[in-house]
Amino acid sequence: MMGESDAVVRISLARLAVVTVSLPLGAFLLCIYLSLRYNFDLSTATHCGVPNYLPSISSAIGEFVPQRYIWRIAIAVHSAPRFLLASMYSSFMKRVLPNIPFYRRAVQMTTLLNVIENVALLGLSFVSSKENYDVHKASFIMFMVCSELYMVFTCCLLKDHLSRLLTPLERVAYTRKKQLMTANLTSFFVALYFFYRHNKYCEPGMYSVFALLEYLVVLTNMGFHMTAYYDFHHHDLVVLEWKSSSS
Repeated sequence: MMGESDAVVRISLARLAVVTVSLPLGAFLLCIYLSLRYNFDLSTATHCGVPNYLPSISSAIGEFVPQRYIWRIAIAVHSAPRFLLASMYSSFMKRVLPNIPFYRRAVQMTTLLNVIENVALLGLSFVSSKENYDVHKASFIMFMVCSELYMVFTCCLLKDHLSRLLTPLERVAYTRKKQLMTANLTSFFVALYFFYRHNKYCEPGMYSVFALLEYLVVLTNMGFHMTAYYDFHHHDLVVLEWKSSSS
């Protein structure tokens, strides 16, 4: 038996990366806008009762309609390509890193973190804090821990093996990863400080600063995943139709 294959579908992975990140980005910005436009008082209310001007992310994406459904649809649709890109990055890291047990385990760990991050994002998106606070909280913590560790581990593993990055775009991707990881970690820890001040002193506007930094955490996380545009710029996802014939 002999066989021939024809490409049924060919999708640029660079374009797929753009679409994958654009879905949650567009939904995120739209949810913030709709919450400010139509649910300002409720979305910006805090337990302190002090003036606040921006909604938290959990409020903007989980407490109001249609925001809740816009966000959930975007996250659901974007999750499948995210799992595919996690697999692609597993292969990418295996090529870049030395083929020894330590790095093989490191690749498995970073891939697992990437997958758990995506699963946790689905969990916190589809279970709001009002529906089940414990599940939402656990999903949020898992998302933050895995996303931060994934970024740090990825940058640390690539740092000492830059010579194995084959194209200039892969080197650009590494530079962007470092910058976005630094911005993400900085935003996260500064956000914790303002969250503490808000709860401790109930100062006007402190929760708005926290919310703005929370936005930066999300945006830099999206940007980090967007670097797949550079890493896989010249790669295509191809679906083949296999035709068999007898000789």
